Amino acid sequence: MRNLLTALTASFAASLPLAAQEAEAPKGGLLSPSGGLMVWTLVIFAILLFVLSRYAYPKILEAVEARDKAVEDALAAAKKDREEAAALLAEHRRQLDAARDEVQKLITSARADGEKVRADVIEQAHREQQQMLERARAEIISERDRAIAVLRRETVDLAVRAASKVIERNLDVEANRAVVESFLASIAPAEAKH
Repeated sequence: MRNLLTALTASFAASLPLAAQEAEAPKGGLLSPSGGLMVWTLVIFAILLFVLSRYAYPKILEAVEARDKAVEDALAAAKKDREEAAALLAEHRRQLDAARDEVQKLITSARADGEKVRADVIEQAHREQQQMLERARAEIISERDRAIAVLRRETVDLAVRAASKVIERNLDVEANRAVVESFLASIAPAEAKH
């Protein structure tokens, strides 16, 4: 504003000598400078400048300053939003990394649990296999003992029949069986030693 007034004053001062020269010069055409016209033009310009600077320029400057303030506020808000977005992005990345770590831990834990269950199942299968083998051995021994007992009984029966045929008299089957069984029982330990 001061620059404008300074420039206006300088142009008015420069026009005064020209106005004096015009008074001496003959009246010319439309393009020839006229001192009176210049003076009135400068007076009107000064009045207009005063009115504008008094009433219009403050409002224009106020609007420009308000616009500058709005732009600065918008820039500050944008900067704040960008910083918040960056912080939010960093937080999301941190949470994503934490989630990845948690998932990795869960996978590792699940694998370890799976291996433990597998080992337990294998161990249980081995125990059941051993129990089945022991039951089978016990059953085999039991069947063998039963078969031996049946063979002994049949052997005693055959021996008694054979002896009764040889003696040709009817012996008491039960008494003979008891004698033969006691005899075989005394022989069995001797055979087992071989």
